[in-house]
Amino acid sequence: MEYIEGGVCAAKGFRASGIHCGIRKNKSKKDLALIVSDVKAAAASIYTTNLVKGAPITVTANNIADGYARAIICNSGNANTCNANGIEIATEMCKLVEKHTGISEKDVIVASTGVIGQPLDITPIAGGLQELTERLSENGSSNAANAIMTTDTVLKEVATEFEISGKKCRIGGIAKGSGMIHPNMATMLVFITTDCAITPEMLKKAIKSDVPDTFNMISVDGDTSTNDMLSVLANGLAGNQVIDSDGEDFSVFCKALNFITSALCRAIAKDGEGATKLLECNVTGAADKESARIIAKSVICSSLVKAAMFGADANWGRVLCAIGYSGAQTDINKVGVSFSSANGEIVVCENGAGVDFSEEKAKEILSCSDIGINVRLGDGNSGATAYGCDLTYDYVKINGDYRT
Repeated sequence: MEYIEGGVCAAKGFRASGIHCGIRKNKSKKDLALIVSDVKAAAASIYTTNLVKGAPITVTANNIADGYARAIICNSGNANTCNANGIEIATEMCKLVEKHTGISEKDVIVASTGVIGQPLDITPIAGGLQELTERLSENGSSNAANAIMTTDTVLKEVATEFEISGKKCRIGGIAKGSGMIHPNMATMLVFITTDCAITPEMLKKAIKSDVPDTFNMISVDGDTSTNDMLSVLANGLAGNQVIDSDGEDFSVFCKALNFITSALCRAIAKDGEGATKLLECNVTGAADKESARIIAKSVICSSLVKAAMFGADANWGRVLCAIGYSGAQTDINKVGVSFSSANGEIVVCENGAGVDFSEEKAKEILSCSDIGINVRLGDGNSGATAYGCDLTYDYVKINGDYRT
């Protein structure tokens, strides 16, 4: 598959927009996004497992309980979490979408991101809905992606096309996520649209099977957000035969979905707060899939490994340490470790012990922006990949004054 332009507007029948309405003090930063489908779409979402949940999650879950939706509205700058009137505000955001677009409030997915525990004033949102609606465009994906950013430094937007039953289908997504990223379901905020025809049940099955190997395998800082949400809309305008069961068509759809989600995972991890490097831990030779996932995630979550990668220090002992406390059963005496990047690959450990290697070459490899931490086990044939970033001085600076 190849990337195409368009993001969430690449698929037929989707428009998007993003504006600054006044939630955020900085007028140069957009803070309100809207995505709409021309027709009602199959809808599926997965939410944070944090016991503290943003009010929009409750409202969204109720709205798409029937498996359908037509719009997504999202604000940045305020998470609408731990607020006494949070449900009321989230519901009002849906009503405002109905007022200005004619789309039923019950067909709206609502999301918020930003500071937790501060009241969200509906006034700027109400004042901005007319402009937000008027700016809806088939070229509006980037504006929407910009409007959902908080501490993100780059837009996260991707799309591709694929073929099902002789019909060209498209799928695209936008995401936000930079800090408070250690999900146990999906991650941050991710909105995906497709014109592929698929039932709500199969759409839900697709994202539930995809998430364990994509969004659940990211960690920036070990903190699971209160507002994590992955939402997908599928409006069927591509005209393919409706996917309503397992089979070749469903497999093709899942492959396309994974192409999008994997790309967004890398973008989120690489843009971790203060990060300078994307880290991918690739585990092979595990006894089973779950063991591979546990080990890969343990390595990517290690603060010591992350700090070593920031300093371009090939401290492979920290990798073995993270494997050892991961909780997965493995024969440490069979473990091999190598580091790789655009500057090559270097083996630093074989059979659980260090080997001679050039520190200079290792430094050169670890000085690149994209680093592979490759763990080879000797227990079986399963594997997994986890995504993360290095730990820098700037992470503390960013979070030291995030609220103030």
